Amino acid sequence: MGNLFAVDNNYFNSVYMIDQKQSLVQEWNKVFPQSDKVHHMKVTFRNRYGIILAADMYIPRNAEGKLPAIAVSGPFGAVKEQASGLYAQALAERGFLTIAFDPSYTGESDGEPRYVASPDINTEDFCAAVDFLSIRDDVDAERIGILGICGWGGMALNAAAIDTRIKATVTVTMYDMSRVNANGYFDSMNADARYELRKQLNAQRTEDARNGSYALAGGVVDPLPVDAPQFLKDYHSYYKTERGYHKRSLNSNNGWNKTSSLSFINMPILSYSDEIRSAVLMLHGEKAHSRYFSEDAFKKLKGGNKELLIIPDASHVDLYDNLNVIPFDRIERFFREYLK
Repeated sequence: MGNLFAVDNNYFNSVYMIDQKQSLVQEWNKVFPQSDKVHHMKVTFRNRYGIILAADMYIPRNAEGKLPAIAVSGPFGAVKEQASGLYAQALAERGFLTIAFDPSYTGESDGEPRYVASPDINTEDFCAAVDFLSIRDDVDAERIGILGICGWGGMALNAAAIDTRIKATVTVTMYDMSRVNANGYFDSMNADARYELRKQLNAQRTEDARNGSYALAGGVVDPLPVDAPQFLKDYHSYYKTERGYHKRSLNSNNGWNKTSSLSFINMPILSYSDEIRSAVLMLHGEKAHSRYFSEDAFKKLKGGNKELLIIPDASHVDLYDNLNVIPFDRIERFFREYLK
């Protein structure tokens, strides 16, 4: 932790200076344009495992008093300069104090070895974001929500199941990372196939130990094979093109640590999602290959404050950044209703 970082407004500087990691990039380097309706700054906070997480914070201009706040993360393999930052900035334009954070081991956040995913630690990342927001003078600690995109939609539900401080949760184009790692896409793997996968991953552990380094799985395949399914084409159109490419994004570059799948296979993240008492809004594209994750997860939720909204004609990736498709008005109404 090191220097103090301030933004452009003198009054704002005097109120909001934050202790920063020296290594954080201060200039605007997102895949979406900067809004003139919000203040932007870098912040850091520590999770329960001692990992320092980096985040972009967005605060509405001319904001006064204690604000409702939202922590945003995802998609799985993305960084805060991509879709999560877009959502955070858009919601700040609508009056919320927001942060978009890099999960542990990724982006500008700390954690070694790099590019590891964990059902426990990544759920904790959301709870640590709530810690950070809860003790800010400009946040109403009774009005904190979270929003998770893709794989971080599942983490958000898991966080809502454990953290009673979270008053409202939105999932966008949600993946259940435990289910897809243990069962494959569309639950195509049986116990024998899962055993073979375990053998491959544990052989990789031996190889990593021998090499003293951790092999990466590779990001989104490039170039695309001729017979690539549509959802891979959609991922490629985001992560591998000017539309969404970022140099720190795992999916845009060399991907996750190969053995990250191991912990997800044995640790289902949605075991207690039926005990979530706070409000949940789940959004998914009608044409998304991943739609079944949200539909099945929604069936398990209980209470009259839960809703599944299927977006007509939308693909999985449409909900990353397509402003003609993302229902920001509906998301705003949901958070205003339950963060009050």
